[in-house]
Amino acid sequence: MNYKVTHKTEYRYSDLVNLCYNEARLTPRSFAHQHCSESQFVVDPKPGTGYRERQDFFGNTVYYFTIQQPHNQLTVTVTSHVQVKGREMQLDFAEHLAWEEVRQRIQTDMDPEVLELRQYILDSPMIPTMPELRTYAEKSFPKNRPLLEAVEELTTRLYTDFTYDPNFTTVATPLADVIQHRRGVCQDFAHLGIGCLRTLGLAARYVSGYIETNPPPDQEPLEGADASHAWFSVYLPQLGWVDFDPTNNQIPADQHITVAWGRDYSDVTPLKGVVFGSGTHALSVSVDCQRENF
Repeated sequence: MNYKVTHKTEYRYSDLVNLCYNEARLTPRSFAHQHCSESQFVVDPKPGTGYRERQDFFGNTVYYFTIQQPHNQLTVTVTSHVQVKGREMQLDFAEHLAWEEVRQRIQTDMDPEVLELRQYILDSPMIPTMPELRTYAEKSFPKNRPLLEAVEELTTRLYTDFTYDPNFTTVATPLADVIQHRRGVCQDFAHLGIGCLRTLGLAARYVSGYIETNPPPDQEPLEGADASHAWFSVYLPQLGWVDFDPTNNQIPADQHITVAWGRDYSDVTPLKGVVFGSGTHALSVSVDCQRENF
């Protein structure tokens, strides 16, 4: 599936901002199941000399820019052309691999790739070790159960047991509050899935991106109505990372567009920075995932 993705972020400030430093992770990745052929990054007002592109520790594309003149509005627009390939057909040979065997390989294999992924078993800034997570996870991971089957059930339980509520959490809401109240958004559900898997000694990472939304048959797609999204991946030896989306209870195929991955949301924040000024601000974000035919 081919997409043109337009992500527009706009800040409006009540008072003039004199200076700001910013970091953005908004360019889709290229990897085995996805290719980003072009990505245009536009900032208004135009950045000064403090503008550069780099790859972070996880291989995500990061744009760093500064605005050194007074301004009361900041707009960041990223337009990308992405091809997404189906992923589900590669899972057949691993469907009987028990989760304990995967854990054992991760703990004992000295291959550099496996050593590197052990960072995804440890605590991360937004996903601490919590007894509640292990208790919740164990219901889906009885002895000798195939890993993929267990993670699929865990994904379904998260979808069923937790209510999607965009008004309950913010990016700073502790995971303990999400567990207690059984409410949250895609970021929270991804963190829950990752935390459950890590308590069992399995490697899991956070994935940020977009999901194409389909309007009812009698309605036209609304520009900017698609969504930023988050899900998680679990590692399987020889196969690699397999994605699961607990918000929608599915294994992502060709409607999920990957932008970045890391240990949790703090590693892949789409846009963050420091502003020198006073007053308040208003934020608006729109995403448009338009299919392209070639």
